This record gives sequence, C-alpha cells and structure tokens, in this order.
Amino acid sequence: MRTDKRPTGTPVDPPFTRSALAPGLLGAIVLLAGLALLDVESYLIIRYVVSILAVIVCVFTIQAKAWWWLILLAPIAVLWNPVIVIELQGQGWASAQFLAALALIIVGVRLKVPNHRD
Repeated sequence: MRTDKRPTGTPVDPPFTRSALAPGLLGAIVLLAGLALLDVESYLIIRYVVSILAVIVCVFTIQAKAWWWLILLAPIAVLWNPVIVIELQGQGWASAQFLAALALIIVGVRLKVPNHRD
C-alpha cells in the first residue's frame, strides 16, 4: 500500500531546474554573432543584450547559492555594460568575446537552481 497519497503514474517534480541554460546559450550566441560587428556602431545593441543576459544568469546564480560562478559572470556584466562603456579593442577584445561565450555556456549547463514549491 502506498503511503505518499500520490496517485500512481503522477510525475514527481524535479528537485532542480536549469534556469540559466537559456539565457547562457542566448548570450553565447549573441557574443559570437557580435564578432562580426566589433567595429560598427550597432555593436551597442550587442552590449545591451549580453549585459542583460549576464545579469539574468547572475540572478539565477544567486538563487542557486553558487556564488563562485559570479567570478566569471560579474566581469561579463561589467565589461559589456553599455551605460559606462569600457573601450577595448583588438585581438584581446575578440578573444574576450570567445571566453565570455564559453563562460556563459559552462555556467548555463552546470548551474542547478533548486525547485521550490510555493
């Protein structure tokens, strides 16, 4: 006899979600697409999108209480900040695009946000 009062066949809620996966992957796609726009004025749009998605991933990181991921995410949110622009150019900035995309993908895949029932 079952004691948990759950009907047979009812799925159990997962203990965690990967909430940062979608914004992390989107941020990586935008960063890689932004490589073509590095020297164009419309790169400002890339800065907005990347900064916002990095902050969203930071919020999920705080919810998951995985503070160490902020070491990778906070510089992305600051360097791609469109309000206070930090002018970076050259090969270093292009490689920073790749590193930031890799960081967003890694955090998005690895971060597990606990699933809280209200």
